[in-house]
Amino acid sequence: MPMSDSERVSVQRRVPAAASEIFALITDPHGHVRIDGSGMLVAPVDAKRLERVGDSFEMDMDREPLGDVPLGRYKVINTVTRFSRDAHLEWGVAGVGMPNVGHVYGYLLDPVDATTTDVTSYCDWSGSPERWKARITWPVVPVASLEKSLENLARVVAASAG
Repeated sequence: MPMSDSERVSVQRRVPAAASEIFALITDPHGHVRIDGSGMLVAPVDAKRLERVGDSFEMDMDREPLGDVPLGRYKVINTVTRFSRDAHLEWGVAGVGMPNVGHVYGYLLDPVDATTTDVTSYCDWSGSPERWKARITWPVVPVASLEKSLENLARVVAASAG
């Protein structure tokens, strides 16, 4: 169920997998791309697993989060801002050659038991300049993107299980 305030939205979904299995997917930039809501992102072949605050991963992008508005091809650098093994991954977004634009995305993992995890995906734009906030329809676009990402996460987890 989506929860939002004026600058933060989050969506939660119960996923039938251990938190460690989910964390392994979201900390692998290639796994992360597979679960992203747009399906239009590509991580470089040599992208390394995220292991700590300050790690970064690059993505090629060419559409907005729902994949229906062409924005032109560009790259973003995502830098880990919070990291807690098997529990929390958060990253800030910046364009190549640009400082962080102030918004962050993240995953919080809350194990229900050894084989089930509640996954919360969130987007927080509170640190972004007003000009960035004006570029999206808040909170419709982030909520739809987060919901789609969690659906994709559940599919990828199910496919990797067997």
